[in-house]
Formats: sequence, C-alpha cells, structure tokens
Amino acid sequence: MTSFPSLFISHGSPDIAIAETEATQFLRSLAADLPRPKAIVVASAHFEAENKILVSGGERPETIHDFGGFDRRLYEMRYPAPGDPALAGRIVKALTDDGFAAEIAIGRGFDHGTWVPLILAYPDADIPVVQVSVDPTQGPAHHLALGAALKPLRDDDILIIGSGSFTHNLREAFGRMQQGERPAETPAWVADFADWMSEHLLAGDREALTDYRARAPFAVENHPTDEHLMPLYVAMGAVGADATARKLHGSRDFGVLSMEAFAFA
Repeated sequence: MTSFPSLFISHGSPDIAIAETEATQFLRSLAADLPRPKAIVVASAHFEAENKILVSGGERPETIHDFGGFDRRLYEMRYPAPGDPALAGRIVKALTDDGFAAEIAIGRGFDHGTWVPLILAYPDADIPVVQVSVDPTQGPAHHLALGAALKPLRDDDILIIGSGSFTHNLREAFGRMQQGERPAETPAWVADFADWMSEHLLAGDREALTDYRARAPFAVENHPTDEHLMPLYVAMGAVGADATARKLHGSRDFGVLSMEAFAFA
C-alpha cells in the first residue's frame, strides 16, 4: 500500500480565488494529479493557537472571510465542505499521545488559508475537511513534530496539506497591490530566499531548513513573522525524516509573494 503524499501550498492573496494567475491555474489542476482522498487535514497559517494545538471538530464549519478591502465577490463565496468530528477526535488523541496539549475547537470555521486553495482544487466541496492550528510562538522543530504525529493518517487515504506562504512580507505585498502591480518584478531578496529554500528542500537538508531563520538569505525580510512558513514543516514532518520533496509549482504574485508548492513522499 502506498501512502498519500503530504503537500505544502502557498495560498497567497485571498483574491487568487477569483483572479487568473499562474498559481490559480496550478491549484485548479492539483487534484487531477492526486488520488481522491477520504478526508483532507489542513494546517493553516491563519489558524493560530499558543502553547496548544486546536483541531476543528464541527460537523458543518462556516466559511470565514478573515480579510478586508478585497473584491466583494470574495465575501459572497462559501466553501460548504463537511467537517469530520471523528477524525478530529482521532487527531487530538494522536497529538496527545505524542505529548502535545491538544483539544477540539467546535466553532472553528474554514479560514481563507483553507477554503481559498480548496475552492480551486476541490470545488465540489464534497470531501470532509479538518483544520489543525499552528503555534506562532514555536518554530520549525515544533511543527515538524506536529506533522510527525499526523503521519499515520496518510496510510488511511487522508491528504495532509500545509497551507501558508513561501514568502510573506505583507507590507511589501500590500504596497504593490495598491499600485496594481500584478504581475510585477521579483526583487533579488525574494528570489534569493525562495531559491535557497527550494534548493535545501529538494536536497532534503532538514538541519539547514530547521535553522532557516539564521541560515537562509533575507529570511527576516521575507518572513517578519514566520507563522506562514510553519505549515511547510507540518507537511514535511508528516512524511518523516527520510522525506523526499518534489516541487509542484513556483510563481510570484505581486512580485513578492512566492507561490511555491511541494509534495513530500
């Protein structure tokens, strides 16, 4: 039996749900290259909890529009995929068994880190979805261990997705959005960081990646705070220490948002 891969995807600006970008086109084609999962577990950068892990456990999660100033059509969009309370309970037990403080979050809906990419990749919204939080106070090692606790799910045809952003300097991105710069030139400080991360992911250099903030060029410029990169480590951890990475996509939005996606197996 072959386990499902785990994925890291960059969800970018919420308006990729209605825009026509290279990343939009990639996400629309993503599911065609994968077997159909029984359920999807998403570690989203927009679901944060400190010193514990929350797991969405509602049966019918609402769609959260956790952003402002975008096209009104985005606020009318809904992603009515069901939740999976039984799977959420299984995840909490697995995390607790591995020493994490974990609990169910009943009222948690789908934030845009979850529903925006899924509405493109799985538009029928007919696969159960469970969200897992990231901890903004913890770094890569914590999130690798979180992913490792989820690893057995892959043997049961459950797709694990880390949804974040390969680069995430919002001040730079918003400035370009206001000027309408899509597409825009990619600065060297973005390209250098993205190239370094991609190189070390493809080489399987987990030691360097875990210490990316000290070793990668322009790490702080690309991630003033690093919660948007932590889903990458969840996806990597869900495969194990011998994970091999395959780059699925690479593009830039507004020049400074790197939209890389990787599969780990």
